[in-house]
Amino acid sequence: MIALSLAEIAAVVGGQTHDIPDPSVQVTGPVVRDSREVVPGSLFAAFVGERVDGHDYARQVVEAGAVAVLAARPVGVPAIVVDDVQTALGALARHVVGRLGTTLVALTGSAGKTSTKDLIAQVLGRKAPTVFTPGSLNNEIGLPLTALTATEETRFLVLEMGARGIGHIRYLTGLTPPRIGLVLNVGSAHIGEFGGREQIAQAKGELVEALPPASEGGAAILNADDPLVKAMASRTQAKVVLFGESAEADVRSENVRLTDSGQPAFRLHTPSGASDVTMRLYGEHHVSNALAAAAVAHELGMSAEEIALALSEAGSLSRWRMEVTERPDGVTIVNDAYNANPESMRAALRALAAMGKGRRTWAVLGKMAELGDEALAEHDAVGRLAVRLNVSKLVAVGGIEASWLQLGAYNEGSWGEESVHVSDAQAAVDLLRSELRPGDVVLVKASRSVGLESVAQALTEAGAEGEVAAR
Repeated sequence: MIALSLAEIAAVVGGQTHDIPDPSVQVTGPVVRDSREVVPGSLFAAFVGERVDGHDYARQVVEAGAVAVLAARPVGVPAIVVDDVQTALGALARHVVGRLGTTLVALTGSAGKTSTKDLIAQVLGRKAPTVFTPGSLNNEIGLPLTALTATEETRFLVLEMGARGIGHIRYLTGLTPPRIGLVLNVGSAHIGEFGGREQIAQAKGELVEALPPASEGGAAILNADDPLVKAMASRTQAKVVLFGESAEADVRSENVRLTDSGQPAFRLHTPSGASDVTMRLYGEHHVSNALAAAAVAHELGMSAEEIALALSEAGSLSRWRMEVTERPDGVTIVNDAYNANPESMRAALRALAAMGKGRRTWAVLGKMAELGDEALAEHDAVGRLAVRLNVSKLVAVGGIEASWLQLGAYNEGSWGEESVHVSDAQAAVDLLRSELRPGDVVLVKASRSVGLESVAQALTEAGAEGEVAAR
């Protein structure tokens, strides 16, 4: 964070200083909420969680070098005491962002946010110092913590914004007002909480409503291939830039194809020129993510050639998102277990089919959470798609939702041993360890709450130990 004195921080957040001998002492390190991340010069934000109260670590973090604690009550060590730590953290982020001459790029969408954010960060990072959301810390706590890592040298601040209801993105844009806003898509993620895709569109569109007008540099980057996103153009006074496969898109793709290894290649077209891209990521769904990143980068002055080169060299920065591991025995593990919704599940299955040409393919799938009344139909549809894509074997892991996955496969024609329902992750590991053969490709994917990353990790470790080769 930029250096601020404790007195200045207290004034910004409306807090009172306690046990601080010298309020002119500056915070020169990061603002953190995890005591293990404290370094000399830090400010520790004490949150009360379900199992842990950050206030209990106050003395420990100060001994580790924290200058003070941002707290909801006096803690016996230097502290700035506020009514609400989350509100204070947001106020501090708004103050810091306002002092910096940083271009703030915000993005949202039902699927692909983190992968696209990682692409934008890598492309813009070739042009100037860039700070971006780590992983998917895109909520009312993670977003201000990310914004507070920006410094005077930061040229671009790329922030992912998540929403679980109307007003959430409006709140986040109030903390960190963007100049460029990107909306990727309106899908089925969290549809059970929102109540319908129209409500999701209403929430996601709060991002473009927060943008400054075109005369002040505001730009809304919208998906031309998603009608609900494209319609958001009427909700903003910012310049509208469309991306997608549509002929009317300002930034579009041509001649999209997959390499033999399942990596997308295409011709990138921008208003200032065209250039070829061959990505290191896996799956055709990354083309849309790449076009979104290209539209942002072009708006910020990068040429088609610069963007294409950066996209071709960009990798995955966040774990468990189409994370591909080649085992010594020739088995390929695709760990996409961070999260799942119907759109990302279909994209991952198509990527598996492309990667597995001429090889046996396994889809180890689990529950897609928060689908509400659509849950049965969506799980059934995914099971059917696995059969249509000729996935060699579907392993449905878990409870009732997993049974719906297998039922969809069965009803589509998977009657023999092509699909199986197992109770939990360990049962899936046991099955795969006994049946995998060299050359097989295994996709592992489910909502985060299922914890299927343990399957991918166990299979990867098994390959390192040479279990299959030994048998």
